[in-house]
Parts: sequence; structure tokens; C-alpha cells
Amino acid sequence: MARQFFGTDGIRGRINRKPMTAETALRLAIAAARTFAPEGGREVIIGRDTRRSGEMIEAALVAGLASMGLTPVRIGVVPTPAVALLARETGAAFGVMVTASHNKYEDNGLKLFSPDGVKFTDAVEETLEAAMFDAFEGAYAVPEAVCVPRSMEGAASRYIGRCVETVGKGADFSKLNIVLDCANGAAFRVAPEALTRLGAKLTVVGDKPDGVNINAGVGSTATGALKAAVLDKAADIGIAFDGDADRLIVVDELGHEVDGDQVMGLIAGDLHRGGRLKGGGMVATVMSNMGLAEYLKELGLTLARTKVGDRYVGEHMRAHGFNLGGEQSGHIILSDVSTTGDGLLAALQVLSVLARSGEKASALARVFTPAPQKLVNITYSGANPLESDRVKAVMASAEAELGEKGRLVVRKSGTEPLIRVMAEALDEAMMLKALGQVVDAVKAEA
Repeated sequence: MARQFFGTDGIRGRINRKPMTAETALRLAIAAARTFAPEGGREVIIGRDTRRSGEMIEAALVAGLASMGLTPVRIGVVPTPAVALLARETGAAFGVMVTASHNKYEDNGLKLFSPDGVKFTDAVEETLEAAMFDAFEGAYAVPEAVCVPRSMEGAASRYIGRCVETVGKGADFSKLNIVLDCANGAAFRVAPEALTRLGAKLTVVGDKPDGVNINAGVGSTATGALKAAVLDKAADIGIAFDGDADRLIVVDELGHEVDGDQVMGLIAGDLHRGGRLKGGGMVATVMSNMGLAEYLKELGLTLARTKVGDRYVGEHMRAHGFNLGGEQSGHIILSDVSTTGDGLLAALQVLSVLARSGEKASALARVFTPAPQKLVNITYSGANPLESDRVKAVMASAEAELGEKGRLVVRKSGTEPLIRVMAEALDEAMMLKALGQVVDAVKAEA
């Protein structure tokens, strides 16, 4: 049966429309309580980003959890990785982050974390989704077991401390001139505070959330303001987060954007040279550039690939002993500290290398030459175009032409009505030909 609630990264959608309603949050809280803590008596960590609907969804979660004999612990506006961290460190039954990540304020969502601070597997989500349909039919806690919610003081500071510890006691960013774009989102307090602790000279944009301006012309999906500020301030580097700060985008001192593949390559090389890289390489998704794999090969390292989604990267890392992985989009997992994508943590690693090396970001953050690659997003309505026999035939033909000299990745977005077509090849003309063939076929069926 097709999923009605969960997508590729939790539940997400337009607020007050199915599936993203207060009723959904209430069902989720009750179903999760029965599934993960049937005896009650435990705590659940709840964080949120800055969008207007966050407190409404949080209230529904609180009501559902308290009614089931679990104590909702509100930690306020924090990055998603802070929820994962505190779920793990406090022994919570699970954690919930109220966020729609890089989406605009009209959307919201729910991301769940296990007591180990990791995102649930597909199988667990399917079990939970089934339980949500019958959530209102089961028993609730007896009156004396109904819990009183509480707020956790110092949650954000605790998270900041864990991140800052990773760059070492002697870390000094006082010579760095940094522009920080907090997307008017979850990082608007924690990121500036972390970098101020390390002595950086800061210019901050996107740090005045009003409930509706999250990701609005700022953040990792709209880097124009960051690029302009980097050039205007003659900054050494710019860092942008998305709405829940589980990913980052880097902008060098020339105002050029650096994608997650280059950032992962930089961090991998630094960890490798310091003898701290585990697993003999790193993990990325099928979307990561072939150039990253070639760069790692030159270092004697491997690149393992998973399907798109940082939780799949995390699952592979845990299963095979890697401590670095991530996505081209900027979700980067450093599992010695964090269990999920963490924009602030990744930023600190990049800034630490920049501070120690004295090099320019434009040189430091381009560790390999990318193979020609292009991604096209195609909006569709109705049936999934990828189920069309014509599209399947065109894809098979394009893949055969690319052979070992290129790759084709075509997938349906889990959060939006989009088909994402990515083509990559050592030869640009070959790449563009394959891309054009598939895009035309998909559009004809969209």
C-alpha cells in the first residue's frame, strides 16, 4: 500500500492540508507512544524551527504524548541534529523535530529519531504509519499517569558545546572574517554563538525570523544574499544553512558556491591525513559527482554509494564502520559526534581547516575537478511518469550509451511532485545528450 504520511525524510507538506495537519501530529504522537514506549513513563524530546505553524504542531504532539503517559520535553527552536543528540544523551523514548527543512513557511513537517538518535528505517516507518490510522481507537493512559510537559533549559547551549568541542581546545578563528546565513531558521541563535565562542569576526544575515520569512531569499537554497555579503565585507568565507540547519552550503571569498561533494572531499582528506577517517573512505549517495570518487581513489580511499537521503547514508555508515558521509546537497554526517546531517558541525570542520591552513577558501574547498553533471527537476501531475514504458525504454537506451563513462540517476522526489533527472559523464556532450533524451521523455508523460 502506498504511504499516506511518510516520505523520504519524515512527514512533510502544506500546513493544514493532509498529511501535514495538527491531527496528523496528534495521531503520530499517540501511535509512536504505543509503538516505542507502550509502558509510558519516559520522556520525548521535541524541537522545532521558526515557522509560524511550529508551535501549533508542537502543541498537538504534546497533547498526544501526555495523554499516553509520556513526558513531552520541549527544547524550543534548535537545529534538527540537536534533537537527535539530546534524544541519545537523555535516554528518551524518541525525539521529534517539527520542521519542513528548506521549504518555505507555508509547509511544515515531522522528523523522528530513535533513542540512539538515528532516523527510523523504512520498515519502522511503515509500522508506525499503520499504527497512525488506528491511533484514536486504542486505550490512553489512566488519569494518574497523564504527564505534565516540561521545557529543557540550556538545550541549545548543550548542543553548541558538543559541536565546538570537535575543533579542539586550541582552535582559534579570530583571523577569520565569516559571513553566516542562518536562513531565518533554526540556527539563528546557535550558529552565531558557536562561532563567537571561537573568536570569529562575523557578519550575520537571515537571523531575524518572524514566522514567515524562513528560507525566504536566504539560506542554502537562496545564496544570493550570502554571496553579495561575502564580497561586500571582503570575507574569507560564507556559510549558509537551511531552515533546520541539518545541511550547509559554502561560498568562497570570490563569491562562488561550493557544493557538498567538495566539502565532503575536504573533510575526508583532513580526517585521513590526521588518521581519524574510519572505514577506509566515506559514504555518499548516487547523486555525488564522479570526481569525488576519483579524488578519494587517489588517496587510497573508497566511496560507497547509497540511494538519496541522509538516513540511508547514515544506515550504511553504521553498518560498515564509516565515520563520514553525506549528500551533494550539503547534508554531512560526522558520526563520531552526530548521528544525522549537521550543518553547524560540518561548518566548524571546514572553518577549522581554513584557520589552520591559512589558504584561501577558493583553493582549499575545491579538492577535485567535477565531472560534467546536470540536474533537471520536472513538475508532474497525475501518474508517476517513471512508470511509463516509453520513459523506461528511453532511460535504458541512454544508460547503454553512457556505459562506464557516465551515469544517469532518475528518481521521484519524496516531498514534492517532481521528477529529478541527473546525468553525468566524463564528456559533457555525451552527458547533455543523455540528459536531453530522458528529460524530453519524462516531460511528455508529466
